Amino acid sequence: MTNYLARRLLALVPVALGVATLTFALIHLVPGDPVVAMLGENAAPADIAGMRHAMGLDRPLWEQYAAYLYGLAHGDLGTSISTQEPVASLIASRYPATLELAGAGLLVAVVLAFGLGLAAGANPGGAADLGAMGFAILGISVPHLCLGPLLMIVFSLDLRWLPLTGRGGLAHLVLPAVTLGSALAALLARMLRQSLIQVRSSDWMRTARSKGLSDRQALVRHALRNALTPVVTLLGLQTGGLLTGAIIAEVIFSWPGLGRLLMTAISARDYPLVEGCVLTFALSYVVVNLVTDLAYALIDPRVRRK
Repeated sequence: MTNYLARRLLALVPVALGVATLTFALIHLVPGDPVVAMLGENAAPADIAGMRHAMGLDRPLWEQYAAYLYGLAHGDLGTSISTQEPVASLIASRYPATLELAGAGLLVAVVLAFGLGLAAGANPGGAADLGAMGFAILGISVPHLCLGPLLMIVFSLDLRWLPLTGRGGLAHLVLPAVTLGSALAALLARMLRQSLIQVRSSDWMRTARSKGLSDRQALVRHALRNALTPVVTLLGLQTGGLLTGAIIAEVIFSWPGLGRLLMTAISARDYPLVEGCVLTFALSYVVVNLVTDLAYALIDPRVRRK
């Protein structure tokens, strides 16, 4: 397991470098002058030149790229234009809120998906299967932009059970987490159901039942672990999407996370802050994929030898 982890960490280095390079290119090579976009077309030429010098945009592109990588290596993401604070400090103050929301959404998704997927996979074609797949279709069909306001109207404005917006205690987390995790729960439930159906028809499952295990015991003891590999694959891919999907939930529920900070930076045309937020989201996705690979190795020991 140690050798496998070392190989995965080593492979992470060029991926992280590629992500940083792509982020730099997206911000610096897009058409238009970012300084003019920030100051306005009517800004004085002296102000534009001073801003370009302060941001280092008057240097050759390769020097800007080298300075960018040097700053990343030392944890320096630059200074926010709108607040004059270090970008790293702003991200560090908002990132925990995004992780909290994404983690809560992931918990909601996993709990719902495993309950529905096991119920559906244990008896394909039954009432539980039809009900679970009906929820899955509904969860996939309703986007966050519709589900979030709908939950706010019902549970905050009408019933007054939960807070409307903001970050506070556990009650503030319920509606954003359900909004964020419902679509993922639907996808995972469908995947787990299909995987369990395939595993149930295998020879070794028939052997387990012939030894006296009930269908439920064989399903939990043997089928579930073997059915988890495709589910973990989907979960790893979609967990990274939870972080980016949290942007919508943060805006809807006024959640003070990194996604809302990114939207504020875009509105203010604060390019260093936009660059830092995008890079953080991208690297978070890379780390999630690494964790997914490690989960493979724990579930299926054969993966460690590859």
